[in-house]
Amino acid sequence: MTSATPADSSQAQHRPKQQLSAATAIAIIVGIVIGAGIFKTPSMVAGVSGDAGWMMLAWVAGAVISIAGALCYAELSSHYAHAGGDYHFLEIAYGKHLSFLYAWAKAMVINTGSIALLAFVFGDYMSQAIPLGAHSSAIWAVGIVLFLTIVNLIGIQASGRVQSALTVIEVVGLLAVVIAGFSVQSPATETPTWFSGHPPLGLAGLALVFVLLTFGGWNESAFISAEVNGGPRSMVPVILISLGLITLIYLLVNLALLHGLGLSGLAKSKAAAADVMGMAFGTFGQQALSLFVAMAALTSINATMIVGARSNFAVASSWRALRVIASWNQQAGTPVAALLLQSLIALALVVFGLLQHDGFEAMVEFTAPVFWSFLFLVGLSVFKLRRHRQRHDGYRLPLYPFTPLLFCASCAYLSYSSITYAASKNAVHISFAVMGIGLVALVLLQLRERSSK
Repeated sequence: MTSATPADSSQAQHRPKQQLSAATAIAIIVGIVIGAGIFKTPSMVAGVSGDAGWMMLAWVAGAVISIAGALCYAELSSHYAHAGGDYHFLEIAYGKHLSFLYAWAKAMVINTGSIALLAFVFGDYMSQAIPLGAHSSAIWAVGIVLFLTIVNLIGIQASGRVQSALTVIEVVGLLAVVIAGFSVQSPATETPTWFSGHPPLGLAGLALVFVLLTFGGWNESAFISAEVNGGPRSMVPVILISLGLITLIYLLVNLALLHGLGLSGLAKSKAAAADVMGMAFGTFGQQALSLFVAMAALTSINATMIVGARSNFAVASSWRALRVIASWNQQAGTPVAALLLQSLIALALVVFGLLQHDGFEAMVEFTAPVFWSFLFLVGLSVFKLRRHRQRHDGYRLPLYPFTPLLFCASCAYLSYSSITYAASKNAVHISFAVMGIGLVALVLLQLRERSSK
């Protein structure tokens, strides 16, 4: 097994300290996971399921798989708490060369691309209320990236307070959708019959893909494992409480939409949440939902900034040539250089998105095979690291080895599905291009490391 060598205090100016409350950590995780997706995917899942029972079963299955993955991360975090999160797990299990490629994809496209895309979502909604000219959405996107970067530079306490407030607003918005869905009368023409049919296996799998993508983001919890009050063991209840809240909210939202619109109405709706809000509260309800969607985008942007910067900090700490990025402001509790680098890349992607919007969305969307392939390796690392671990005093996930096997199988399936989808769009080359450039960067980095010795 390859052992990673963490940067000492002479290599990185400071290390993270435990100053993040459990409540703030939960707000970060919930904020990352619950994004704009929950306002879109229920209709898609209903459409491909074709049955109310199978639709809800898909959401329950997605929750079970996500919780299985969260338990894997809870074990890894309790033993290897680090600001590098799953990058650090990969580094310990497989060495810093493979983990660098994962960090590269996250820094260049996955995290920064998500920030830029969500910034455009926020800009689209804000432009409806306050238009700022021909490129209003892009102007709003740049403005919100700069604003949240400043908030994060002020410190983790400031960004944590913002995150907590945004998460509360986001959850209130979803609860409003739940109230709206259950307060309106069910369609008289349709009484959903549960499990009256059996969707084809391929469509059932597609429904699960949509659900798991909506649950995506919980893995980022590992990046704050070294900063939560109470030490690594405190991450276990944080992760489980976060997934429990998310699962409860998702199931309630879907049941409410199913009640308010019926299965066929939900499947046909382009904006299901807006439809039930309009039915229950009129135009005011639809306008309020736009605000909630914008807040959901903000919540995810801020949370992604928090965890993404820590990923950049971790990879920089592992390479001598990148140590300039591995600075940690102890007072603010923030990796300043890593955060600035992340924001610069995100802003560059916003500009690219303005010029090539379709190409930009494709670039982000079709890097999913890379992401799920690396998460599959993280799942395998549970087996590898448990076998080589000398101390066993940390958290041990239940139902081993079935729990990590379930997680690995789901990651493998999502990787296959995303590759198949990219191939159907003739876009597999995007994933290869991202990783190919990463390999070139890795070679150049190794050469610089050798020359600096």
